[in-house]
Amino acid sequence: MEDAIERAFTWTARQDPSTAKELSRLIAACELWNVENDYSSRLIRLRTGNNWNGSIRETARACSALASSDIDLEDSSRWLISRQESNGSWENDVYDTTYALIALADMGIHDPEGCSWLVENYDEKWEHVGTTSLIITALIEQGHLIKEDPFADLIKERARWVLSERKEDGGWKFISTSNLVIQALSIAGFKEELEESERWLLARQNANGSWGKGEGDVTATALSLITLGISKNNRIYKKKTD
Repeated sequence: MEDAIERAFTWTARQDPSTAKELSRLIAACELWNVENDYSSRLIRLRTGNNWNGSIRETARACSALASSDIDLEDSSRWLISRQESNGSWENDVYDTTYALIALADMGIHDPEGCSWLVENYDEKWEHVGTTSLIITALIEQGHLIKEDPFADLIKERARWVLSERKEDGGWKFISTSNLVIQALSIAGFKEELEESERWLLARQNANGSWGKGEGDVTATALSLITLGISKNNRIYKKKTD
């Protein structure tokens, strides 16, 4: 795997990421693999006032990426909270809501109303592996901030359903979806069950070191690096606790 990771970072170093989404993903990937970079300063330059492009999702991604840095995100966290609807959601949108909850959790802010909105509104319209995986990730990260997680049983049941939807080759059809799924299942405690999926992901790395269609995609490559980094850290943690 070390060679695959090195080739991927060599490829990303030759790219010119310019969007908040690309930079946010690259920051997270570099942090997991301890790779020096200047992406944080570039991401900060894209901030307009206290948010990124007036977008809940872009602001949430950026806040998550910068949460472990010494950058002051208080104004941005307040902006995110100010955009929350009275029913606990963000724009009544499952994706805006999950990303906002993940970002708030990364900044140490518990939001039970947003979690409850996800759980209470979960039905067949959201029963897709990618969407469900984002919900699982949001609930787990928010749950880390409290002593007792009221949604632990739901998380476990939905995680097992997502795993049951895996294709015979070890993936969930698309690179982007598979990354979201593997990340969610990793933090949900699945380890040995995902070894086949990690091999599937590594086998889909392009010859130039990237992931994604054609000559590669920055976001797909960064997401794949994040996935493999989370899996690596889980294995290290497991060895320490065995």
